[in-house]
Amino acid sequence: MNNSMSNNTPFSALGLDQTLLQAVADAGYQQPTAIQAKAIPMALTGRDLMASAQTGTGKTASFTLPILQRLSQMRASQNIRALVLVPTRELAIQVLASFQTYGAHTSLKTTAVYGGVDMEQQLLTLQAGVDVLVATPGRLMDMLNRRHVRLDGLRILVLDEADRMLDLGFRDDIAQIMTSVPGKRQNLLFSATFSKEIKQLAHDFMRHPVKIELENPNSAANTVSQSFYPVDQPDKPEILSYLIHGGRWPKVLVFVRTKKAANKVADLLIEDGINAQAIHSDKNQYQRIRTLEDFKDNYFDVLVATDVAARGLDIEQLPLVVNYDLPKVPQDYVHRIGRTGRAGQKGRAISLVNPEEKKLLATIGQLINKSLTIEPLPYFEHGEVREAVINEPPAQSRKKNSRVKPKKRQPSGSSRSAVSKSSRKR
Repeated sequence: MNNSMSNNTPFSALGLDQTLLQAVADAGYQQPTAIQAKAIPMALTGRDLMASAQTGTGKTASFTLPILQRLSQMRASQNIRALVLVPTRELAIQVLASFQTYGAHTSLKTTAVYGGVDMEQQLLTLQAGVDVLVATPGRLMDMLNRRHVRLDGLRILVLDEADRMLDLGFRDDIAQIMTSVPGKRQNLLFSATFSKEIKQLAHDFMRHPVKIELENPNSAANTVSQSFYPVDQPDKPEILSYLIHGGRWPKVLVFVRTKKAANKVADLLIEDGINAQAIHSDKNQYQRIRTLEDFKDNYFDVLVATDVAARGLDIEQLPLVVNYDLPKVPQDYVHRIGRTGRAGQKGRAISLVNPEEKKLLATIGQLINKSLTIEPLPYFEHGEVREAVINEPPAQSRKKNSRVKPKKRQPSGSSRSAVSKSSRKR
């Protein structure tokens, strides 16, 4: 079965009720992806499930749709009946938007809690009663410790991007949260990769889970073409600018390792006439949401990000991801380039590899079971690749940016709400 799409299976064949099918149709989807076609019918049975698939293949709908249906069939309650744990604030917002989109024709209430924003407003929403809670482990633990939240009525527990939660050190928080939920519940674990740690986690809290794994979960989607160019570290800013100018990419997501590097690279691109902004964990929650929304809405061309944006970031029609620095954790490479080539669309990933990073490249190749070769830098002419240039540094011949200036952004005092706008867009 193709990793992106199922074999012409319609959503109507998955066991979903008409209310949800209408919401799916309203959202513009006609056929489920492969992971959705396999996971949704199994999750609807109430069995425990652990599923792994390439990033960008629709894992979120694989649990939001079954949860909405199962809760709609249960007796109404003021208790939180479904909990979805996610590693980052950005992913919490996106999962919430998915519940709101697919639950548009239901009476179920969903909210999200995460750090970086005032807890009081989140508590007011919880006190009004919600059916589904999407949460980051840190904020949920804070609420549990203060006795602001009770989970004794929980019926369904989801760990989304479970491998990332372990990478971020949430193992103890997850274990503590497990002590606050009923033993009798459905457990769903979704992850882009299945590591030994993930399998141990599943063994600790799941009951004979059905395992769904589509081909190689550690590989990138086959819709993403991957290129690796040799670049000495001091030359990376020049080469990055050359690639963006020469390739005439309308939108680019650039990944760096550190917050300092994100700011520096964005500033250098701006100096070179490229509209760029940085996003990382030092930005407050409002700034991060606003920056992501402005990037999606084409107010600027290049987003320079640390791995805080690698998971769950869903940007329609993102043509290019650039690894300015290769990640030290090989799995992060898969998640980074998974921001492009989503939902069956074509995408491209370019990595700038300095001599010290060749070992990292080898470990990435081992993970995705693919031979990764370094290619000569391309020569661009009018946005097209004309020939390979090995010795001539292309940055010397690049011209200043002549692209159209970005649209004027709305003032920060505008009545537009980044969070609510994000929810409406999905």
